[in-house]
Amino acid sequence: MPSPVPDVFLGLMSGTSADGIDAALVRFADIDGRHPRLQAELLFGRTYAWDPTLRARLVELGQHDLPLGLDDVGELDTRIATALADAASQSLADSGLRAAEVAAIGSHGQTLRHRPHGRALDGRDRFTLQLGDPGLIAERTGITTVADFRRRDVAAGGQGAPLLPALHAALLQHPHEPRAVLNLGGIANLTLLPAGRAHDAVRGFDTGPANGLLDAWCQRHRGQPYDRGGLFAASGQVDQALLARLRDEPWFALPPPKSSGRDQFHLGWVESRLAGRESPADVQATLLALTVTTVADALRASGAETARVIACGGGVHNPVLMQALAAALPCELESSTAHGLDPDFVEAMGFAWLARQTLRGLPGNLPSVTGAAGPRVLGGIYPA
Repeated sequence: MPSPVPDVFLGLMSGTSADGIDAALVRFADIDGRHPRLQAELLFGRTYAWDPTLRARLVELGQHDLPLGLDDVGELDTRIATALADAASQSLADSGLRAAEVAAIGSHGQTLRHRPHGRALDGRDRFTLQLGDPGLIAERTGITTVADFRRRDVAAGGQGAPLLPALHAALLQHPHEPRAVLNLGGIANLTLLPAGRAHDAVRGFDTGPANGLLDAWCQRHRGQPYDRGGLFAASGQVDQALLARLRDEPWFALPPPKSSGRDQFHLGWVESRLAGRESPADVQATLLALTVTTVADALRASGAETARVIACGGGVHNPVLMQALAAALPCELESSTAHGLDPDFVEAMGFAWLARQTLRGLPGNLPSVTGAAGPRVLGGIYPA
């Protein structure tokens, strides 16, 4: 068997919760043979904190439809890029790698708005917007930067998300076992991997809120950025009437492909469905139940044949959420750790891989997932 040719990329990811910047240094290799496959080795992974003032601003913008002037957008673009560049540089210092050893940075940026359906009936105003000037990142790090991955897929008629199912398929698809990958970030999404190697049969879509609402409600009522150990949710009881009102959201009934974000599922959305008598702990328990039921409903509707669900993302560390999911899902649930993938850095690894695809002139999206008109090379390249 020929020896693999390794290459190293740095992925930067900040999700809908804006709970930190995940940096992942990844060595990829294409393994030839009867069944060619991708190998991804996480050399270093760490989460770097946002400046508290900037994070508060990002969360506020996600929770409320606030007016922004052009100067505000420009300032945010620069501040976010500076934070991303600092995280990249710090990850190199902490890992001992040199900038010259990194082929490129793949930067997701910070989503400010994601409206893949648009607001007009004809859908002509559909868009997605991630901030974090990639030119500034390239300038400050001295590393070629690839960014703005979602907009090309949206331009081709797709949802612009989720973008990682192609990587999930390359790393986790099994020749004989139908699987699903469940990412529990701010938003939950599923990748459905049929048995075999046909990537055009892979499907994926967002299922609804995961950590985003849980974190925001916990911050408001406990002053903590997330529900450590799920203890806040465990102290309450599920309010079935509230759960029914939350599940009545029309978005849940939309067929795939579909995606969402914090601009749709935010505290204002929750508050509009409260009767006013619920205890904070009961609301937290109900929000957790919302994640569980919407994931389970989506799996039964679209992936009933699934034999194994592989979970990643921050929600993996919430034992109350994981136990509830294990009880609700009709198949085995396990962490991506069982497959050699750190659940905290799968998404950042994905954007490292997307940068690699772009530099090679290869597509990063799966039309069967996003609904785009066809495979597209994603993102723009900003040379060092």
